[in-house]
Amino acid sequence: MRGCIWFQNDVGNNQFLVTMKEFEIALKIGKPLTEEILRAEASRALGVKPEKVAIVRVVRRSVDARQDVLYRYRVEAYREGEVPQDYVLPEYRDVSGAQPVIIVGAGPAGMFAALKLLTLGLRPVVLERGKDVHRRKVDMASLSRTGVVDPDSNYCFGEGGAGTFSDGKLFTRSSKRGDIREVLHQLVRFGADPSILLDAHPHIGSDRLPSVVENIRKCIVSHGGEYHFDTRVKDIVQTPDGLVVRADDLVEGIEKEFIARNVILASGHSAKDIFNIFRDKGWKIEPKGIAMGVRVEHPQWIINQGRYHGKYQPFMPTAEYSFVTQVEGRGVFSFCMCPGGILVPAATGPDSVVLNGMSNSGRNSKWANAGVVVQIEPEDLPEEYSEYGVFSMLYFQRDVERKMYMYSRSKVRRDRQGRPVEEVNLLRAPAQRMMDFCRGEVSSTLPATSYHPGVISAPLHELLPEHVAMRLRKAFPMVGGKMIKGYYTNDALLLGVESRTSSPVRIPRNPETLEHEQVPGLYPCGEGAGYAGGIVSSAIDGINCAMAAAGRSF
Repeated sequence: MRGCIWFQNDVGNNQFLVTMKEFEIALKIGKPLTEEILRAEASRALGVKPEKVAIVRVVRRSVDARQDVLYRYRVEAYREGEVPQDYVLPEYRDVSGAQPVIIVGAGPAGMFAALKLLTLGLRPVVLERGKDVHRRKVDMASLSRTGVVDPDSNYCFGEGGAGTFSDGKLFTRSSKRGDIREVLHQLVRFGADPSILLDAHPHIGSDRLPSVVENIRKCIVSHGGEYHFDTRVKDIVQTPDGLVVRADDLVEGIEKEFIARNVILASGHSAKDIFNIFRDKGWKIEPKGIAMGVRVEHPQWIINQGRYHGKYQPFMPTAEYSFVTQVEGRGVFSFCMCPGGILVPAATGPDSVVLNGMSNSGRNSKWANAGVVVQIEPEDLPEEYSEYGVFSMLYFQRDVERKMYMYSRSKVRRDRQGRPVEEVNLLRAPAQRMMDFCRGEVSSTLPATSYHPGVISAPLHELLPEHVAMRLRKAFPMVGGKMIKGYYTNDALLLGVESRTSSPVRIPRNPETLEHEQVPGLYPCGEGAGYAGGIVSSAIDGINCAMAAAGRSF
């Protein structure tokens, strides 16, 4: 079922106070939800004859596989004369001559901040160090093929941010931060399938997100906003007239300046040079806990059978999973699960191996992958990282990523003069079968993988930080025994490292004004500032920062 199921009788021109009823229908997957079923259930819920039911519509759909495999539908029903109050998107204004607001970063926070500014009558000026989404795809294909990382155009940097190429999952628990409908309805306006308005765990797909992202940019530009790609911010200066943002034009090789009263800083969780600006100026930043672990890749059929209790059929949705547990006082949880997906290299600089996952809209690859990570707080780090102060988590993250790279590099076969005798992609990932990892044994063979740069058998139980490896080794059998049948298997492959779940640094802001505590008009925003953890929460934070900036502008 795509979009919203609904039907409507002729209700004439009468409009009365809405007294709709909400109810639930549960059907076995494979049995269609028909108008007759909807009408009959609505009639019972409203206590009226079927012909007195004016409108019935499904507002939420989810898969319930706790026992039988069911679709659960949440439904709204209206009597004759009742009119549902539909969500209406705000209109975009022409802001060609309006006051500018600079937005650093064209990820979800930056894009949705820009769209909100259009509705508020302010001109967004978006600065993005990476490339537009089409040129960015070329660079990422080259990254997987050659192992050479462009530090300004990769899976983290570029139009749309990291979420563009990681399935486009839109599930969030951050409803208290703002109206999620504004985000979802705008995505549909720009090309996402209307089913995202209905599904409990909506997603768009990495094959469709680029066109959605491009349509958002075209809308912003057509209404008077600006986009500047290949523009890496290197300084932010306070002046009596506002904030001056200095940036390098990476194509022309020149410095550019942009000035505005307000700047929304939505640079993403891997923009370490932005953190350096704050450190060098003495502006307050602080270390923040992160999570670290591995990417776990199963054959998708194992997850399908485990989640559907052995009852999986091809017409059922590709199964996904999530879990949270506690081991030795720290959370261990799944992250960014990609059913029917593939693994991709997510490094943003040289000498690092970092992994992420993605799925296309059909979720039809033969693998399932997810990050499985361990919560790490600053006090968990070895003593030697204390010398890095607020950057302690950042350097810890960097060192683990480099350790993976150096292991891979050390296993390249060389002649007596030390010259490589084989061509390998140095972004190949250290990998280990799941049960071997838990037993502390190096895998003698590795299963097939979707990770294009390749894998090399490695002792991940030794390469990972000890406190991370210990908790993962206890968690995997627990998940397989209590949560997902078949999950704990040597057919599952662990690849290192998953380390970019969130920013290792927080840029603090005033909880009322959302401005940085020391820099009026500067709005730290989204994942990079430590205030979001996905596409929707980042988008909502961008909207909130845009509203705060507008309040200061007028």
